[in-house]
Amino acid sequence: MDLMHKRCAGLDVHQRTVVACARIVEDGKVTEEVGTFETTTTGLLELSAWLETQACTHVAMEATGVYWKPVWHVLEEKFELLLANAAHIKNVPGRKTDVKDATWIADLLAHGLIRGSFVPPTPIQDLRALMRTRKQLVREAARNTQRIQKALEDANIKLTGVVSDILGKSGRAVLDALVAGETDPEKLVELTRGRLKAPREALVEALRGKVREHHRFLIKLHLDQIDALNKALRELEARVGEHLDPFRKNVVILTTMPGISETAASVIVSEIGYDMARFPTAAHLISWAGLCPRSDESAGKRRSSRIRHGAPWLKTTLVQCAWAAIRTKDSYLRAQFHRLKSRVGPMKAIIAVAASMLTAAFHMLTDGTEYKDLTGAYFDRRDHAKLAKRLVRRLEDLGLKVTLSPAA
Repeated sequence: MDLMHKRCAGLDVHQRTVVACARIVEDGKVTEEVGTFETTTTGLLELSAWLETQACTHVAMEATGVYWKPVWHVLEEKFELLLANAAHIKNVPGRKTDVKDATWIADLLAHGLIRGSFVPPTPIQDLRALMRTRKQLVREAARNTQRIQKALEDANIKLTGVVSDILGKSGRAVLDALVAGETDPEKLVELTRGRLKAPREALVEALRGKVREHHRFLIKLHLDQIDALNKALRELEARVGEHLDPFRKNVVILTTMPGISETAASVIVSEIGYDMARFPTAAHLISWAGLCPRSDESAGKRRSSRIRHGAPWLKTTLVQCAWAAIRTKDSYLRAQFHRLKSRVGPMKAIIAVAASMLTAAFHMLTDGTEYKDLTGAYFDRRDHAKLAKRLVRRLEDLGLKVTLSPAA
């Protein structure tokens, strides 16, 4: 194999220590120097000085949880760094030690056999951490809402059947009254605000239950948790707004696509960045996100086409956006979904729509242009002959004889 880097190093990163192997080639002779360093700031600075002493130009490490991040931040200004997917550089069978792992990584790096993972610049990393934390807080608030629903059902209060949002104005007023000790359904109904679809009689029956002190305690506990989470969300969103200022133009461009809100656009920018030069083509970005079928073939047979895990934070957001986008009438994405749904099912069809949206996002961020819809008639215009043949076959299946002739 060709030698790519004469002076490089491999790092085996752990929570408390980093094992480094410097691989040096001089006059055709390979020498390896191994050192162990602590992951404290002082220890990482010692590691950086040691690598400089060895005159290393490239350094590779595995993506081990969050432990690689402080190592990366200390070394990124002085060395060419590569972050390797642990599944891609599995060691050969044999005895396994930290030293052998570091040596193996150094050998792979020296011969150019490590494909670096995507590591965005620090501002994007900070925005990514904020958006992921936001999603976790929203999920936790939803869990507490479900726990309130569970306590209400245990007390035979059917509030969820008559109020669409139990944390809305009407729902929250009823919950606060229940916590305060009010149990009369007539008085609870008087607390509702606005127009509710359910008639008054149904509301009264739904609020007639057997609420004990145990239920009041649980409901208050979860309401307090939700209030604290909402406060944290407001503070976090203000912080997100500050971090989004340099990338506001990219977010605005992405919101021109159907189904993508400002929050979803912020998630997309935080996950893939704003510079699409990191991905050679849109297909590379789709593969990295895990929105395309895997390639798994043996003996001429395709064993599996399941999509990979890819980037789960990005993938879930794009799928949610895809479900919203297909509701836009006379749009390309809606037409694509219905075109594929009958053949491969709704789940695979929505993944295809999400992949199309990410492809469009790639070109929009690359060119700095807004979204231009191809309209729902795109496939009909492109496949005019195929469409006519399919419709004729459909009519013949219904027992009709069809004769085609060109229009005047």
